[in-house]
Amino acid sequence: MSILFQNTEGWLLDQCSFLSNSFQCCLEVGKNDQKQYLKCSFKRHYFDIFKPHITLKPDTTDTDVTDSSTQTVVGCKESEIDSILQTEEKRQTTQTADRKKQKRKRKRKQKELNQGEIDSQFYHDKVRRVILEGTPIFVEEGFSCGYLSTAEKDKLSLPISTDEGQLADLCDMAKQLPLVDDSEQKPVQVIEDNDKHQVEQLDLFTRVTRNPLNCARVVTLMGERYLLPPHCSFLLSDITRMQPLVNYGKKFDAIVLDPPWENKSVKRSRRYSFLPSSQLRWLPVPLLSAPGCMVATWVTNRQKHLRFVKEDLYPHWGVEVLAEWLWVKITRSGEFVFPLDSPHKKPYEVLVLGRFRGSKDHSVSDSTKSEPALPDKRLLVSIPSLLHSQKPSLSEVLKEYLSPGTECLELFARSLQPGWTSWGNEVIKFQHVRFFDVEPTSSPIVASPSRRSPLRPGDSPTDG
Repeated sequence: MSILFQNTEGWLLDQCSFLSNSFQCCLEVGKNDQKQYLKCSFKRHYFDIFKPHITLKPDTTDTDVTDSSTQTVVGCKESEIDSILQTEEKRQTTQTADRKKQKRKRKRKQKELNQGEIDSQFYHDKVRRVILEGTPIFVEEGFSCGYLSTAEKDKLSLPISTDEGQLADLCDMAKQLPLVDDSEQKPVQVIEDNDKHQVEQLDLFTRVTRNPLNCARVVTLMGERYLLPPHCSFLLSDITRMQPLVNYGKKFDAIVLDPPWENKSVKRSRRYSFLPSSQLRWLPVPLLSAPGCMVATWVTNRQKHLRFVKEDLYPHWGVEVLAEWLWVKITRSGEFVFPLDSPHKKPYEVLVLGRFRGSKDHSVSDSTKSEPALPDKRLLVSIPSLLHSQKPSLSEVLKEYLSPGTECLELFARSLQPGWTSWGNEVIKFQHVRFFDVEPTSSPIVASPSRRSPLRPGDSPTDG
């Protein structure tokens, strides 16, 4: 379970435990079609955030400058010393003037907020009290159950590898391939439990791939080993090649989106490609949504994006805005990962929730009347991942607002979830085996997802 505690204010989540739960028994078909079972656990150190993300820029003091100049003049002649000291005096005078000038500029900037900053501050003032009043109880419960601890407060986080693979590049390359006539192939390809050659020949870019097993699979895709959770489906493509997902034929009861929002830091770092907001309107959400489908979109703290989702994107799709939840990020010692009132980065992100109605003129149906109400201003409190843009799973949180046996979809996914369909140009990124600790296990007994019977010794892991 990823939910450690919940009340009327929200949920305390352990994302690492959720990621590991589906992979306690993984089937891998090796050479000569020999089967072996592995126990895989998501590496805990990816969630080892012990201190807030505060970086103080070193400030050069006058003492430092004096010490530096003293070291410079050692061994010089008297005339050279006078020249050096004069130069150093001029440099210090220039530095002092520059500092005063920069200080005046900073003051002017602080006074002259642009409209975006004004909107951001206004929104922050609205949610600040909700966060301050709601978070302490979750932190207290986190300490009680051992999820949080002050014992390691001074411990340093391990460095994280920046080698993130080339899935997005492969998607771009796949776009150069000719389109296949939809009538010539089935929209979904199923991974068999004992055919290694078939797995290696899978077409990941133009067909939905499905693992029908009650247990997770370790498979080799494009020469790399990946973990696929039970009963998952996925399509690896970008926004221009989503038709196979539409052809899949499913209507979903919940759709979660984590768009690659455009912002300055992303442009500078080039960590991932982003999409202009206008292109999000191209997503075939209405074609993929069942009546009353819950739609949940992660939004950065930029108010321009939040307004776009609520006032443009959702109405364009025929989605009624119903609630906003806040993901509050804390360290292992229970502190906010950033100061709550930081003018730059905030320790929270917004999740906008609504339901698909189809059109503005929709009538209130019986199913609409029976829908569980979505509460507003709920908190999702957790230690975030050190891996970029890895959001907490919502599968367990959303259960109480969905009917049993619902079909769920994640768009712009970077990982897979048991029982869910996922799409994105990096959809299996965090399923790579290097993110997991792997050890052999002899027991094929697995804890199956809901709606499935458990796998017992002697049973076939194929879908019944």
